[in-house]
Amino acid sequence: MTRRPVIALTTCFKGPHGAEDLPVYLTPQPYVAAVAGAAGALPLLIPALGEALDHDTLLDRVDGLLLTGSPSNVHPSLYGQDDAEPCPPVDAARDATTLPLIRAAIARDLPILAICRGLQELNVALGGSLFPRLHRVPGRLDHRSDPAKNVEEQFGPAHTVRLTAGGALHSLAGTEHLTVNSLHGQGIDRLAAGLDIEAIAPDGQIEAVRVTGARFALAVQWHPEWTAASDPVSRALFAAFGAAAAMRRPHPTYAFG
Repeated sequence: MTRRPVIALTTCFKGPHGAEDLPVYLTPQPYVAAVAGAAGALPLLIPALGEALDHDTLLDRVDGLLLTGSPSNVHPSLYGQDDAEPCPPVDAARDATTLPLIRAAIARDLPILAICRGLQELNVALGGSLFPRLHRVPGRLDHRSDPAKNVEEQFGPAHTVRLTAGGALHSLAGTEHLTVNSLHGQGIDRLAAGLDIEAIAPDGQIEAVRVTGARFALAVQWHPEWTAASDPVSRALFAAFGAAAAMRRPHPTYAFG
């Protein structure tokens, strides 16, 4: 039987949550479904343990890394804006987990797909910066979701993006423009060295990037996990991610007892 690739998914830390008021680690179901379905992989949720997470042990055992989206924002002190007021909510445990994990995964050329907050984390992890409040930047659109709308409407089509000619997404989509379900409060300001632009919104905001020279390391500001079962481009993106993960070398066999 062919072994399915194992893909690690990042989680968010939530304080007292649910009826029991217990702290929890969370990942929205659409990410899990897209990995299990369109990517054809086994999802493995990684708790936001910060410095307690053993990156090497984890990355020895997985074939890919999915950086999920989140309502929370990367803390501005992590990209050189120590005096900037954080835009709530923030998630210090997730920041402390994902940024070093990203660098370790890139060093191994592990396949990576980063979505929404994941794109922002990737940029910050490699030395780039963000607009903490994108809607306040002159000339930029308000990319945030409308809380008055239901979830289906919030994750519906938002705007077009122009794909970089000859880029990975352009080759995958077979078209120059896509209409995407992009909703976010932060966005890339200074692009990190080692990242190439893959897509730009009509207001000039960077909406997708890739790691230069990586076998597969793409990041999108929109939410392909939401449409992975219905949209051909979203499905193709996850399928390509799963295929890259499946090409990882076989893991060693561990004996127990």
